[in-house]
Amino acid sequence: MVLEHLNQMGISYELEEHEAVYTIDEMDSLGIGRGGEVVKNLFLRDAKGKRHFLVMIQKDKSADLKRLRGELDSTALSFGSQERLLKYLGLEKGAVTPFGVLNDPAGAVEVAIDRDLVGNPRLGVHPNENTATVWIGYENLKKALEASGHPIKTVTV
Repeated sequence: MVLEHLNQMGISYELEEHEAVYTIDEMDSLGIGRGGEVVKNLFLRDAKGKRHFLVMIQKDKSADLKRLRGELDSTALSFGSQERLLKYLGLEKGAVTPFGVLNDPAGAVEVAIDRDLVGNPRLGVHPNENTATVWIGYENLKKALEASGHPIKTVTV
C-alpha cells in the first residue's frame, strides 16, 4: 500500500529490504542508515487518550515529552499501547512509521516532525513493515503524508 501510494503520486524513493528489525540498535547492527538518516518514530497519546501523535525524530535523540507537550498544545504525553497502535495506525510494535497514517483515513493521529529532520534529502522509514526501509527526501515524505490528509507540524524535540 505504501509503495503504491508513492508510485501513484510520482514520488521518488529507494527501497532497502532487510531482515526484520525492532529497534534502532538492530538497524545499526545491520548497517542500515549508513547512507541517510534513519528516523525514530514515537506513537504518543495525551493524558485522556483522546489525542494521538506520531512524532518523528533523529534516531540518536531522546524526546523531552514535557517540552513536546507544550509544542503540541497537549496534556501530559505518554507512549501509546500496542492496542492503540494497532487500532489507529494498523501497525505492530517495532514497525512504527509515519506511513502508518495511510491506515488512518479519519485523521485521528496528528503528525509532528523534529526541526532537525526538515530538509533532509534522505530519511529512512519503514513502509508499514519492519522488513524494509524506504529512503525518501523530507519534502517527498511531507507531500505523501499531507496527501493522506495528515498535515505535518514542525516541533523542537
